[in-house]
Amino acid sequence: MPEAGLPRAGLAAWIKNSGRHLVLTADPARRHRLTALTWGLVLAIGLVDYAIDSGDQISLHLFYFLPVALAVISRGWKFAILVATACVAVMLAGDLAAGARYAGWFIPCWNVVITFGNYLILIWLLDSLLAMQREMEERVRQRTADLGAEVAERERLEKEIVAIGQKERLSIGHDLHDGLCQHLTGTAFAARVLAEELAERHDASAAKAEKIVGLVEDGIGQTRRLARGLLLVSVEEGGLAAALQELAATSAEQFHLACECHCSGNADLPDTVVASHLFHIAQEAVRNAARHGRPRRITLRLRADAAGLTLAVSDDGTGLPERGRPTEGMGLRIMAHRAAMIGADFSIETPLEGGTKIVCHLRRAALNA
Repeated sequence: MPEAGLPRAGLAAWIKNSGRHLVLTADPARRHRLTALTWGLVLAIGLVDYAIDSGDQISLHLFYFLPVALAVISRGWKFAILVATACVAVMLAGDLAAGARYAGWFIPCWNVVITFGNYLILIWLLDSLLAMQREMEERVRQRTADLGAEVAERERLEKEIVAIGQKERLSIGHDLHDGLCQHLTGTAFAARVLAEELAERHDASAAKAEKIVGLVEDGIGQTRRLARGLLLVSVEEGGLAAALQELAATSAEQFHLACECHCSGNADLPDTVVASHLFHIAQEAVRNAARHGRPRRITLRLRADAAGLTLAVSDDGTGLPERGRPTEGMGLRIMAHRAAMIGADFSIETPLEGGTKIVCHLRRAALNA
């Protein structure tokens, strides 16, 4: 029985290591040494059995389990049966040489059968256990390979979905900028002409026409800002800092608040995928803060140092609800998912001065991968 202090998997680990280093070894010299050790143990135990035997009072047949077990582990059950036969023969010869006397041949034959049967049971148990261990290892290896393939396929699909989403956003952005904006511009020009004609006629509807012109121009501005945000979906190589500066300017104009961006160190990334994910994390953080936190100021900070790259978005708004669960928000989950896709650490902090701070840290090792 294993001791209470030993791990439950101790025997399995020993068999696993034994089977890996003994059964599966391809070194002929090692196999020869193990074979010599097995036969040496048989001879040594036999000599000890003969030396301490006094008639038929002492039996060391349990000690022969060691070379039999070593034979199973080193060369398999066929070699183990040969060793078990030799053990029985050595044990019987030692008893006879020591002067053991039997009333008939039935007793020594019965002892031989019982002892050899015990060895066969040991051989069967060890061989079965090793076979089960090898089968389990093969299943684990196969399932690990399947899991690795599934994870790789999932990552590929995620990247493909992101790429498709970026392509569609770019397409929508171009359509808004080159299509709808131009159409609204033509509409505003026509409305301006109409307003001037009505004004020349001193028509009371001129003021209404001017109002329509103003509404259309506002629509043009909103459409352009929306198109600009969609066209920034993919950050060019080395353009992360510039994209964040543009995001700060656009957000300040769109949400009517103070939004500034500070970059320090060499924060431009050559990997456009990582840069795009960081930009979208900042974009989502700014939108969440502006829509839900009612802040007066939002600050974006991008810092590169020896530890890696850190993106932080902080605001002076109302902060997260005390009893709320911020991880349930769709925007926060999207940001956390994007951070996980590039191997970055994502956290949500509540500063003492109030507001909310979103921090995404990308380690130097991940940047150099």
